[in-house]
Amino acid sequence: MEYPKISMVIGSFNRLKLLQLCISAVRKELDGQRYEIIVVDGGSSDGTIQWLVQQKDIITILQHNRGEWNGKTVKRKPWAYFMNLAFKCASGKYICMLSDDSLIVPSAINNGVHLFDQLLDDGVRTGAVAFYFRDYPIRKKYAVAVNVGNLYVNHGLYLRQAVKEVGYIDEGYHFYFADTDLVLKLKQRGYSCIASKASFVEHYFEATPEIRSTNNDDKKERDRLRLIEKWKGIAYPNQDYEKYLKLVGFWDYHEHEFVDPHDTISKLVNCDN
Repeated sequence: MEYPKISMVIGSFNRLKLLQLCISAVRKELDGQRYEIIVVDGGSSDGTIQWLVQQKDIITILQHNRGEWNGKTVKRKPWAYFMNLAFKCASGKYICMLSDDSLIVPSAINNGVHLFDQLLDDGVRTGAVAFYFRDYPIRKKYAVAVNVGNLYVNHGLYLRQAVKEVGYIDEGYHFYFADTDLVLKLKQRGYSCIASKASFVEHYFEATPEIRSTNNDDKKERDRLRLIEKWKGIAYPNQDYEKYLKLVGFWDYHEHEFVDPHDTISKLVNCDN
């Protein structure tokens, strides 16, 4: 059996038009290549599920994560839980993780894969490649994200075998910082995380604010403290512990100048209107 080289993993919930745009761009980018698309849906009610099951090139995992069943509220699963469903299902050499409210600037994935291939061929023990992104319209410049002094992947590529080696994503986080934790686990095993300066992603931060707001609760602070405690003296020096405790928000960004000749963001914003 010939396995795909790239496994696209996308989480989805009630963003049908944005999801269709995201997947359309992926299909165009990877046309003619060996790839698969895996979508984990949290129980959409806007027609997303009906559309997904009609797409014969998409592996759809339905994991109801909201609402009620048999008179009881469905217990929310953490982000890592449903991402792990897709990661464990993936069969490609690389796993490319995107959000349903994101859109790749053309060549982002191909450029990232080319860099990954080159690094591995050169003997660099690489576990992840991060794409530059911007949370439009909040952030005007593209950047890669940093926590506890370490680059991590918000949108980008993982070496599937490396992710399997470290036991996938820690499901002890509610929603935030699990992606940071994964890259730190990779680094602990000797894998590096490198930014692809030729890969860019638009992330429409203000899409469906009613959905995003459900993730901004007191558990975000719990997740932040969990990351700090778990990696104290490992991912960052002990003397930085008090500094990290006092930080609010806890993200840092390394920016990279780029002007998108395709005006990708306009497609994303117009799609949501």
